Amino acid sequence: MPEHRATLHLLCGRIAAGKSTLAARLGAAPGTVTIAEDFWLSRLYEGEIRAVADYVRCSARLRAVMGPHVVDLLRVGVSVVLDFPANTLHSRSWMRGLVEASGADHRLHLLDTPEDLCRARMHARSAAGGHDYAPTDAEFDHISSFFVTPTADEGFTIVVHSA
Repeated sequence: MPEHRATLHLLCGRIAAGKSTLAARLGAAPGTVTIAEDFWLSRLYEGEIRAVADYVRCSARLRAVMGPHVVDLLRVGVSVVLDFPANTLHSRSWMRGLVEASGADHRLHLLDTPEDLCRARMHARSAAGGHDYAPTDAEFDHISSFFVTPTADEGFTIVVHSA
């Protein structure tokens, strides 16, 4: 039995809202690991993700493998920063299942960053290179259209971070 109860940190925010930056900060805590979807997808499916449908397919496969691993880490007392977007009801339902299966504490970090600031950050990030995903404006708009702000009735402990 672990000496402390692990925490699952979940991240919700549009593209370039600052999720990965917050994930790195949270992941620096002792006894904590960060699992970043963009990192894993870019290496497992290099060159295969060309459209949102490709992302959905590959992400589902990654979640099927990572879910049990995350639960195991939490059960042995390792806190996890899950740098996967908690931006839709469907993704948060999967994440809620991880919390329930592990019995871990959790925090759903909502990055309340204005859309125009996210878009500007995305352009700067893409120009600089070095990020695993560089969406176009059309992809940003399409992906943002699926964004659903979490509500208390979903059963999460929500921590709001304003830009």
